[in-house]
Amino acid sequence: MAKRIVIAGATGFIGRALCRELQGDYEVVALSRDARRASGVVGGVARVVEWDARTTSGWAREVVGAQAVVNLAGENVASGRWSRFRKDTIRQSRLQSARAVMDAMEIAKTRPGVLVQASAIGFYGSRGGETLDEDAACGKGFLADVCRRVETVAAKSDALGVRGVVIRTGVVLGTDGGALPKLMTPFRFHVGGHVGNGRQWFSWISLRDEVRAIRFLIESKRAQGAFNLTAPEPVTMKAFCQNLGEVLGRSAWTAVPGPVLRLLAGELVEEVLLGGQKVLPKRLTEAGFEFEHRDARTALKAIIQGEVHEHESA
Repeated sequence: MAKRIVIAGATGFIGRALCRELQGDYEVVALSRDARRASGVVGGVARVVEWDARTTSGWAREVVGAQAVVNLAGENVASGRWSRFRKDTIRQSRLQSARAVMDAMEIAKTRPGVLVQASAIGFYGSRGGETLDEDAACGKGFLADVCRRVETVAAKSDALGVRGVVIRTGVVLGTDGGALPKLMTPFRFHVGGHVGNGRQWFSWISLRDEVRAIRFLIESKRAQGAFNLTAPEPVTMKAFCQNLGEVLGRSAWTAVPGPVLRLLAGELVEEVLLGGQKVLPKRLTEAGFEFEHRDARTALKAIIQGEVHEHESA
């Protein structure tokens, strides 16, 4: 019988690709709050089980004896302006799902081999040009606080005898979700360019390397603790947009001023677009992971011209 991997948040941008990456080699179980919708999205590559993302009701048995539990669940932080209500929804969606997973592992007679808990490079806050690896301290701001709280919950896996891995993911690049399609749209209309002054650092990873890295951390039995999932060569926002324009055959000649963005989207823009982090995947590299896409131009060319792995087109 194939070993089981349980994925919460399996219908999201990263989750869908991860299901495809693991299919055939593992029994993939996709947890979703909407089982009917999830069946239409990942039904061909995963067995769908409904959960409420808050309690252990109805799904906890799936973690019993599993090789891994991967928790990617949580509200999209970039889907709308951060009102007080919106921020609370984002915070609670991540904390509640993390606690539910922890509760399920605690009551399991045979606990899973590893927990992979999603976090983000937002953990470090806006740090200018400071080079950041996993030894860097938690920063300030809303995202940093959410990441810190989620990682604190995930750290309890150690007491359960479950190997714990936290993935601090950068901006994931792919054509069927995430930030790239939004960044590409202005270029399609010949008005592409960077946001803000363009000097903020942009730490990215291709979707292909993201799911390969998650699989690597699941299968590497010595891997434990926090890992930055970012490419080894971060770039400034201006350089990234210039590379994007070159790949699209469009000029990156314009820019959206920071004050305009702040007026339109407030705190979200300040933390997500205007505040940058120069993040390096030190621990992932030291563990022996080899990136397929190390520099932004090569990655963008592969992704946009359809040269990235066959799983994205499956």
